[in-house]
Amino acid sequence: MSDHKVSIAGLFLHPVKSCAGVAVDSATLIETGFEWDRQWMVVDGHGEFVTQRERPRMALVQPTLRGDDMVLRAPGMLALHVALYAVEHAATVRIWDDRVRAFDMGDLAAQWFSDFLGQSVRLVRFDPDEQRVADPKWTGKQRALTAFADGFPLLVLSTASIAELNRRLTLQGAAAVEADRFRPNLLLEGLEAHGEDWLDRIEFETPAGPVSLRVVKPCSRCSIPDVDPRRGEPDAAVGATLAAYRADPRLNGQITFGMNAIVEQGLECGLRVGARGHVTVKFD
Repeated sequence: MSDHKVSIAGLFLHPVKSCAGVAVDSATLIETGFEWDRQWMVVDGHGEFVTQRERPRMALVQPTLRGDDMVLRAPGMLALHVALYAVEHAATVRIWDDRVRAFDMGDLAAQWFSDFLGQSVRLVRFDPDEQRVADPKWTGKQRALTAFADGFPLLVLSTASIAELNRRLTLQGAAAVEADRFRPNLLLEGLEAHGEDWLDRIEFETPAGPVSLRVVKPCSRCSIPDVDPRRGEPDAAVGATLAAYRADPRLNGQITFGMNAIVEQGLECGLRVGARGHVTVKFD
C-alpha cells in the first residue's frame, strides 16, 4: 500500500433521489453518508421507487436547502416547499430488493411530482429509525447503513476521471460533460485518471476530529449518466464511450465509473471543499 495527497474539489448532495444534485461548500457525515443526501424519494402507486431510468425529466427538478425547508423547482411549475422536519403518514416502499419504512410527504407534494412527471407518484421521506444495511459482501465486518442511495452511503469520483472521459468524448466530436452526470458525493483532486479504482481509505483531519472513509465497491453504471441533466433527455454518447474502456473484471465486465465508500470514522464531522487529506492506495 502507498499514500497519496488529495484535496476535495467538490461536495454534492442529492436530497431527492434521482433529482438534480446540489453543490455545497461543506457537508456533515452521518451514518447513512452525508446529511440530507438521498433522504427523499419518488415512488409510484405500488410504492416502487421511480428514477431517471424511467423518467429522465427528474433531472430537471432542482432542490434548494434553506432553513427549515427544501424548495423544489422545475420548468413550468410553481416552487414546492417541503418541510425538513415534518412528515405525514407512515408508508412502506421498495428500493431495489429492499422494503423499507418511510413517511409520505402529503398530497400537495404528490400532485406536484405527478403533474411534472406525467404519472401518479408520491414523495416519501426515509424513516430515520429504519436501518437499511449495505451489502456485507463488500463492506465486510463493518455494518454500514444507507438511506435511499442505490446501495452505499457515499460515491467517490476524481476530477482526472472526468477529464479522461471528456478527452475521449471530444475526440469523437461529442460534448464534454460535468461530474453531475455521475451523481458523486465526493469529487477528489490529486489522483490519476481512475485512480479511485484502487483506493483503500480516504482520510481527513477536521476541527471535529479525524474522518476515515473506506472505499469498498466499484460503482456499476446504468442509463442515468446518459441523461443530459440540463435538458432532462437521453443522450447515448457517454454510455457508449464508457463501454469502450470501462468494463470492470471485478464486476464480471459491468461498466463502472467511480467508487462506493462507507464511513469508517468521523460521524458528525464536516468536510469542506478545498480540504486536504490523503488516500491509501491498494494494488490488487
